[in-house]
Parts: sequence; structure tokens; C-alpha cells
Amino acid sequence: MSVSIFSSIHKYLPLVAGALLAALVMGFTGCGGPWRDTYLKEGVGRLTQEDIRERLGPPHTAKTPALGGDSLWTYRFAIGEQELNRWNTSVIADASNSVTSLMGKGGEGPKRTLYCYRYTLTFSEDKTLKSWKREECVPGTRDTLTVN
Repeated sequence: MSVSIFSSIHKYLPLVAGALLAALVMGFTGCGGPWRDTYLKEGVGRLTQEDIRERLGPPHTAKTPALGGDSLWTYRFAIGEQELNRWNTSVIADASNSVTSLMGKGGEGPKRTLYCYRYTLTFSEDKTLKSWKREECVPGTRDTLTVN
């Protein structure tokens, strides 16, 4: 009996250890909020409209003044709680669920809650990213839904 338990543990140990290591790496690399925030923050004064169009796709709205001046682009994205939180402890829980699924013992967990966020990008006349901001499409939605 103890031999079969040992062989089962030995069989799944690399899988469990690998999943937990991957979860920790993802958790620490994903601590800065949505990846778009980092991309845009690092791109101010450097990224062009074409760079951003390649990475994020065409903007949902684009306003370019006919007489020159700053252009304004907006994007809307659905972002989950996991991506919004700076320090996300649910990564380990997600890894645990993934491991149990691989072992045939997982069930369907709760559905992710997604929030709509609007990114407003301002470009200078030379089409370089000048500034950006992220805000909820409907202000206060996340706060209202997360109140206990």
C-alpha cells in the first residue's frame, strides 16, 4: 500500500512543483497591474501611433484636429480582477486548480468578473505618445461590485 502512495506522489511531484513555480513566476511578473499600463507608461515620448496600432489594434475612437494639435485615441478593454490587482494571491489558487484539473479531479470554478476600462491616449503633432490614462468605462462599477 505504501509503495503505491509513494509511486503516486513521485509520479505527480514534478507536475505539481512545475505548476507552483510557474504560478509564482507569473505572480511576481504580473504585479504591476495590466500589461497595457506598463507598455504605455514605458512608451511615453517614444511610441508612435503606428507602434500602438500594431500592439493594441485600431483605436475605438480617434480624434485628430483639422488645424493641428494633439490627437486623442481611446480604447476599451475588458479587464479581470486578477489583472487589476498589484499583488495577486489567487495565482497560487489558480495553479492548484490547474493541477487538480490535470489530475482529473478539477471542477469548474467560479466565473471571472470582468470590468470595462477605457484607455485615453494623447499624441503630439509628430504622432508620438504624449500621455495616457486608464479609467472605468462607467465610473464606480468595480467599487460597487466589490463591496461586501
